Amino acid sequence: MSTLRIDSDARMSQAVVHGNTVYLSGQVGESGGSVEEQAQEAFAQIEALLVQAGSSKGQILSAQIWLADIADFNAMNRVWDKWVEDIDPPVRATGEAKLASPNYKIEIIVIAAVVS
Repeated sequence: MSTLRIDSDARMSQAVVHGNTVYLSGQVGESGGSVEEQAQEAFAQIEALLVQAGSSKGQILSAQIWLADIADFNAMNRVWDKWVEDIDPPVRATGEAKLASPNYKIEIIVIAAVVS
């Protein structure tokens, strides 16, 4: 079974396709804006990576969402709900965590099926 690595550098790949599954690294919003703005940026990055991997947001199996502040849960859900309104939503977990940069309010990790 082959493995495809997408947007790799010395430290990590942004996505790895193995078999019929694509694994994305954590995607963040770089703007430093609100959690809603950062979520929208992260979702756009996720969609772009999934296309490169031969998948789409409708093929997402699992999503993990990490918030720097769980008080942003409702604001993030408003963006999430709009993002998944036209697909069957995946399983999802959301938690609070100290993220890699104090500017990050959200990090999203997904696993998706590759479209055959």
